[in-house]
Amino acid sequence: MPVLGHTQYGKAEVRVVRVYRDREPHEIADHNVSVALSGDFTDTHLTGDNTRVLTTDAVKNTVNAFAKEAGDAARTPEVFGLELARHFTGVPQVSRVRVGIETYPWRRLEHAGTPHPHAFARDGGHVRTTTVTRTTGGDEWVTSGVTGLVVLKTTDSEFHSFYTDRYTTLAETTDRVMATEVTAQWWHAEPPGDWNASYPQVIDTMTSAFAGHHSLALQQTLYEMGTQVLTAEPGIGEIRFSLPNKHHFLLDLSPFGLKNPGEVFHADDRPYGLIEGTVRRDDTTDPGPAFDPGQGW
Repeated sequence: MPVLGHTQYGKAEVRVVRVYRDREPHEIADHNVSVALSGDFTDTHLTGDNTRVLTTDAVKNTVNAFAKEAGDAARTPEVFGLELARHFTGVPQVSRVRVGIETYPWRRLEHAGTPHPHAFARDGGHVRTTTVTRTTGGDEWVTSGVTGLVVLKTTDSEFHSFYTDRYTTLAETTDRVMATEVTAQWWHAEPPGDWNASYPQVIDTMTSAFAGHHSLALQQTLYEMGTQVLTAEPGIGEIRFSLPNKHHFLLDLSPFGLKNPGEVFHADDRPYGLIEGTVRRDDTTDPGPAFDPGQGW
C-alpha cells in the first residue's frame, strides 16, 4: 500500500522591494523570497482536510508585511530570513521552515560627478543568495551564497595528463582560457559580526583565489577557492561550489590567411563540463538540514 513520504509547501518567489527613506541617502533592499513549511500536514494529502494548512497566500502576506514590520532586519537577507523562519516555526503544526532569499544588487547613480541620494541602477552581475532553516526545537542553520558570478582568466590555466579512452578527442593544453559562472553556498558555523560585511569579503577572497591560482584543472581551482575562504573566514564551516566550465575554443582562421596565436575564440555555452564540490573544515559538525540532499544549492 502506498505511504506518504516527506512533504513541504509554501510560497515561492515573493518579490518585495523595501525602500528606506528614514535617512539620506535612501537605501533599497530588493529580495525574492521563497518559504517552504514542513510539519503535520498529512491530512490535507490523504483526505483533503485543510484544517491545519496555513494558506500560501498568508505566507506571501507575511513576507510583505515583515518587509515593513521587521524594520532594519529587511536590509540584510540573513537577518530577514531568520525573522521569517522564527515567525513560521511559531505555527503549531509546523516543525521546520526553509526560507530562501535571492537579493538583487543596486548601485547608486551619479549626478554632476557625485553619487545621487535616491537614484539607482540595477547591477547586472551576480545575485546574493541566502537560505535559513529553522526547526521548532530552535535549531537554526544559515547559509549565504552567490549565483551568476562569471569569472574568466586568459592564461595561467592548463589541462593535461588526463585519462583517455577510445572516445577521447580533447587535446592536452598547457595554456588555455578558463571561465566559469560561480554558484557557491557557504554555511555559517558561527554568525559573523556583520552579515553585510562578510558577504563581500567572501566574494573578494573567492575571486582573488581564482585570479591568483595557477590552475591545472578547474577542480583544483575549486579547492583553492574554498580553502582560501575557510582560511579568511573562521566562522564558515563549509562551502559548496557548482562551477560550469564555460568553454572557449580557439578558432581556426587559416582559411582566411590569418594566424591565431591564442587571440580569437568561440565561446560555447553547451554542452559544458560541470564541476561541483565541497570544501569543509576537518573538525566541523554536520551542517544540518540547510544542506539536505535534494534541496538544491
